[in-house]
Amino acid sequence: MAGCQSKQGGADVMASVDGRKILRTDVEKYYLNQTAGSDQPQSPVGEQATSLRLSILRELIDNEIVMRRAEKLGLLATDEEVDREVNKVKAPYTQEQFDQKLKDKKITLDDFRRDLRRSLTVDKVLNKEVTSKINITDQDVSDYYNAHKGEFNLIEPQYHLAQIYVSPLPNPQVHNLKNDKAQNEADARKKIQMLSNRLDSGDDFATLAMNYSEDSETSANGGDLGFTPESALQRTDPTTREVVMKLKPGQYSPVITVADPVSKRIVGFRVVRLVAKEPAGQREYSDPRVQQAIRSQLRDRREQLLKAAYYEVLRDGAKVDNYYADEILKNAGTGK
Repeated sequence: MAGCQSKQGGADVMASVDGRKILRTDVEKYYLNQTAGSDQPQSPVGEQATSLRLSILRELIDNEIVMRRAEKLGLLATDEEVDREVNKVKAPYTQEQFDQKLKDKKITLDDFRRDLRRSLTVDKVLNKEVTSKINITDQDVSDYYNAHKGEFNLIEPQYHLAQIYVSPLPNPQVHNLKNDKAQNEADARKKIQMLSNRLDSGDDFATLAMNYSEDSETSANGGDLGFTPESALQRTDPTTREVVMKLKPGQYSPVITVADPVSKRIVGFRVVRLVAKEPAGQREYSDPRVQQAIRSQLRDRREQLLKAAYYEVLRDGAKVDNYYADEILKNAGTGK
């Protein structure tokens, strides 16, 4: 598609949110950033490229909606807050190394600061409007333990895992928040690399899983796979097992290629996070770790649910024009 040349948008404007324009140049910067570092020799083309740009645009629209809300609430991140975050990110690197990282991701320092400002602002809005209102009571924790006591009787070591999964075979049953699905193996490789890049940039694992993971069982709850017994881990594919055994709690894996054990055909790609590891034995309710684990799990579930609902409410209240999507529909079947 050569451009979005609708009467309202024009070639350089891909969407607008309450009159605020989202420019093609912005979408292209994120497009280049998210495809940087892929092991594929060629960039996405045709429908793959269009689908990726459409996905990026949807996210920029969501971000713009939240930024407008932040303006009304007086919660826009300040220059001082952005400076602190820049310094925190730069701390492990020399100036030359940091500059090279920006170059590799095809962004400028101004682009990086703008992204940090947006990220900090979104966090402040969600904290005020969603997170701060969540209250997990002692009774909630006690009720959960009594109803799921067997979960805390560990006859062998347990690995609490989460995953982001991408399939080369589009599944109509998969519904993530962005309704984003890879269409083939090349598309899947690009997508999982993009997600890995975003994790390296500090994006939240659970949020990315909700937005993009193609595992119909876990995408809705942030990719949470629950606890896996060590014996079950031994029966999984050798690559995943080897990677998970080396992870420390809180760490996530590099991209893992999942192949059919018989045909060796690639069936998916995943990034796995080790949330926690528990040794064998019964965990009593009096154990602070049990209460904390339950409280965190209940809070995470409630937070993901409320965030999803919050975004829906904000979208309903915003005036959004997606000129790029309009052009895709108008040009359907024409090859443009």
